[in-house]
Amino acid sequence: MIIDAQVHAYERDRPERPWHAVLHGPPEVTTADMVKAMDAVGVDAAVLVSAFTMYRYDASYALDTYNAHPGRFCVVKPVDPTDPGVAETIADWKRTKGAVAIRLMMTRGISEDPKDPGLNHVLATAGKLGLPVNMLCWGRLPQVSQLAAQNPDTQLVIDHVGLQQPFELPRLETPWADLPGVLALAKHANVVIKITGACTLSRGDYPYADIWEPLGRIFDAYGIDRCLWGTDWTRAVELMTYAQGVEPFRLTDKLSASDKAMLMGGALQRVYKWTPAAR
Repeated sequence: MIIDAQVHAYERDRPERPWHAVLHGPPEVTTADMVKAMDAVGVDAAVLVSAFTMYRYDASYALDTYNAHPGRFCVVKPVDPTDPGVAETIADWKRTKGAVAIRLMMTRGISEDPKDPGLNHVLATAGKLGLPVNMLCWGRLPQVSQLAAQNPDTQLVIDHVGLQQPFELPRLETPWADLPGVLALAKHANVVIKITGACTLSRGDYPYADIWEPLGRIFDAYGIDRCLWGTDWTRAVELMTYAQGVEPFRLTDKLSASDKAMLMGGALQRVYKWTPAAR
């Protein structure tokens, strides 16, 4: 079973569900569009991460997608660590059908202090409830290391290889410059890492052969059972097709069949405690 660790779906901007800003990508990627793209390349299921750029902390469209295909998607919702009521928000989310994790957007004006009460309150609350916390945290890896140490009972899921990724051409000159910081996080047993959007870190074209050496170092540091493959569709649409985010991993000879099974679905099911319906 192949499970994508991060996709987005969203409808066009409209008064009933207005956008806050514009995300790189198509004008819309509806539930039907996302299912069609997955079907075309044999992806069985996906973690639907509510699109923060458009919807901020409102996960209603992602939940609509889940409700249309409850065996195929689960949902991750961003939360606001500056909100005094965030603990109640997390508790409500835990009770929501289809919810598997929350997300912290740590590049969006959030405190850089590892002792920040709001961040630690979110992590502690999620840990008590057994909810993993996805963290978009490129440029914040030392801070995340301290947060992981302070909250050892909370499962942290590092988004997008822990690195800044391009939204469009040109590709980054030194995309792996912060790889030592990514590898250093592996010492924390409560940290896993999402290999999402990794193809956008290539300096070349499909099938992105140059990603395998740095990814191999990540696999060695974390163990393949702490790595979750995904595409980050639709953010990467200007750099690759959906199929081009899937096939380099499915077809590679750099990984054994058992490692592919763990990377492309097995680890995710363990981390999020979620198993899609059989198709």
